[in-house]
Formats: sequence, structure tokens, C-alpha cells
Amino acid sequence: MQTQETPTTLLSNASEPVSPLQANKPVLQIWGHQPLQGQVRISGAKNSALVLMAGALLASEGCRLRNVPALADIASMGEILLALGVKLQRDGDALDIDASHLKHYQAPYELVSQLRASFFAIGPLLARLGIAKVPLPGGCAIGARPVELHVRGLQALGADVQIEHGVVTAYTRKLRGARIYLDYPSVGATETLMMAATLAEGETLIENAAQEPEVVDLANFCRAMGAKIRGAGTNTISIVGVPRLHGADYQIIPDRIEAGTFLLAGAITQSEISLAPVIPDHLTPVIAKLQAMGARIINDSANTLRIIPADVHTGTDIETFPYPGFPTDMQALFMTLLAVSEGDSLVTETVFENRFGHVPELNRMGADIRLKGSHAFIRGVPFLSGAPVVATDLRAAAALVLAGLAAEGQTTIQGLHHLDRGYENLEGKLRQLGAKLQRVSTNPSTV
Repeated sequence: MQTQETPTTLLSNASEPVSPLQANKPVLQIWGHQPLQGQVRISGAKNSALVLMAGALLASEGCRLRNVPALADIASMGEILLALGVKLQRDGDALDIDASHLKHYQAPYELVSQLRASFFAIGPLLARLGIAKVPLPGGCAIGARPVELHVRGLQALGADVQIEHGVVTAYTRKLRGARIYLDYPSVGATETLMMAATLAEGETLIENAAQEPEVVDLANFCRAMGAKIRGAGTNTISIVGVPRLHGADYQIIPDRIEAGTFLLAGAITQSEISLAPVIPDHLTPVIAKLQAMGARIINDSANTLRIIPADVHTGTDIETFPYPGFPTDMQALFMTLLAVSEGDSLVTETVFENRFGHVPELNRMGADIRLKGSHAFIRGVPFLSGAPVVATDLRAAAALVLAGLAAEGQTTIQGLHHLDRGYENLEGKLRQLGAKLQRVSTNPSTV
């Protein structure tokens, strides 16, 4: 087992350039119209891994997380934990986190500003140490994601919370259970408050809680550490505080968004591909929309799905909602498939107001998409044409990769630092299926 010295090397894919500030920014070149075939392995869920890494701060003993994906965001969270005095070791896809001697309560601004998920640390730090100082978070620029729900919830648990100069500071002598109603079923607020409540005195009820699989995964991890949590996966979660949490060895769920991405890769390239491991129930809205468009999704085993695309996919309407509704993280990817499907489609984004950054780039490739407020009107076209495009956020980057796979000619994608935040070895997995693509370092002035 190797001691964690340089988290960017050990927690992310060091063979792939990830920094957008390099002198020669990498671009992804894709030659489209290549059929895909075979089976692809789905990595651990990014959004689970990040919050479980923060959750390990609750334990007075070491924890091991398995199925941790090698991503830039995981590297960033690792740096934040190291800055808090936590010991990390990476062993393949397993990550050992030892917060038994947690002393530091202030997360560094230069790290937190790059990663929204880093704000998750405030709940565990407050519960363990009685104090936390965490800067307001960063991440993809896809819309307002305020932390007011987190703050109001922590105040309900008995914390004194102040926000000054972009830093959230929380103090408490002892967190106490409370009844908390969330105005919106925020995943981040649900997870932050659930973690804080595990060590609070008495019972906490979180009403209108988020129901996402990643919330359930966090609850299961906390239970493995000795927490008393009921109701995760429903809109009401009950947490009875305990004096301390012990270590645990826990496997992270598969990434449902990566699984959905590969299902769409099969559909848009007219290719039959299989993916495993997956939890089919986590993909219910994605599977339903693909079936409505004419594709067939086969359960080859309990954790294996296979897509058989339609000869011609038909348009459909999509509206994003919190889970179990259609996931906002799949909106951009489905829009790419709808762009080359027969007929007209309407996509309505209700979760994030700035999540249409991919539309001008798809139109550059020949798509016919018009925007009006939170609605995108799509008229299907026979084909897309390769073009130079720029990714504006993580899922927009993946959507442009799908477009490049389907397009005639060569597509060149800039902004790969977004892609590296959320997909483990996406290019390698696509090449294994038969795609023709490569990442190259190119002088920005020549792109």
C-alpha cells in the first residue's frame, strides 16, 4: 500500500492532463461514425465517493472506501482532507482515510473554491470538533446553488453560523437533534445535515429530504460506522445521534450517470453495448426515456444492462426533476441524442438555470436547437458534422463527446478539465468499445 503524498498523482488519472492552466491545453479529437461493441465497466459513483470521503471525518477510527474512481474531483477532495490533517492511502480503487487525529477545522480557500463538494466537510467538522470554517464552494458554473438550506439546518441543530468575507464559520458546544424541513429537496443539504446529526444529541428529522441513490449510499456508509439512520431514500429521514462512530470498510455504488452516458453512446452510434456493474433501479427514468424513443434495454443479469438501439430514434419531451424524476445530469446527453432523432422534442430544465451551455456547441455541429428561458426546442436533423467545440461544464463535455462519436468527420473538444472531473478513463473505455479518438496537447492559439 502506498502512502498518499501527492493526491493529484494518486487520486486522479496521472496519465491524463487535467489542468486548464497548462501552456499547452489538451484537446480531444474524435473521428465519428465508428460502430461500438463489447462491454464496458462502470466506475464508482463520483457524487457518492466525494460525500463519503467527507463522511469519513465523522469516524474516530480509520475507514476504507472501495470502488473509488480516479478523477480530478477525487484528487481535489483528497487535498482538502490532507489539509485538515487526515491521513490518506490509495491502494488500487480502495482509499484508506484515517481521521482519528482530526484537529484542523479550517479548509483552505484555494482548494474549496475549485470543488463544490468540499462544502460537505462542514457537517462532520462541526459534529467532531464543535467548530468549522469552510469557504463558500466552487465547481461547475451551471447556476445558483446556495448554501442557505445547509446553514438554516445547522442552526436548527444548535450551531451559531456566520458568513463573512466568503467564509462560513460554525460553532457549537453540542449539536442537538431537531426537526428540519427543507424548502427544496437539496442533495447537498440533506447529506450535510444527515452527517452532522449522526453525532448530535437526540433525534433529528429531515423532512422533504432528497431521495437520490447517493443519499442512500451515504446513509448506508454512516450505518456501517455505527450511525442510527432510518428512512434514507424516502422524503423523511430520521437520525438518532450516537456518542461516536467507528471505522468501516465500504463499497461505493456504481455511477448511474456514467452508466446512462454509455447507454446513450450505444444509442447515438447505433451500437449494441453492455455495461456492468449497474443498479438498474437507479436508471429507471433514463431507461424509460430511451424506451420511449425506440431503444430496447435488456437486463442480462442483476447488474448488467445491454442496449439495442432503434433503427431510427423518435423525439420525446424531457423535464428534469429531483430524484426519482429525470436527472438534470443526463439532460445535456439526451439533448444530443434528440438532436439526431426523428421529429420535434422539448427539453425543460427545472433544476439549474444555466445548464444549456452545450446548445451553441451542438448547433455549431449542425443541430437545430432553439432556447427560450428554461426550454430547449429541438428539431431532429439527419446527422451532425464534426467541428471544433468547447465544453462549458462536466455534463456538457460528455454531451459533446457523444456528438463527436455520432458526427461525420472530426470533432475537436476543448475544456477537458471539465470531463476529467467526473469520468474515469472515458477515452480508454470508448476506445475499448471501438471508438476512434485521442487526446493531444495543442497550443491554444492553434485550436
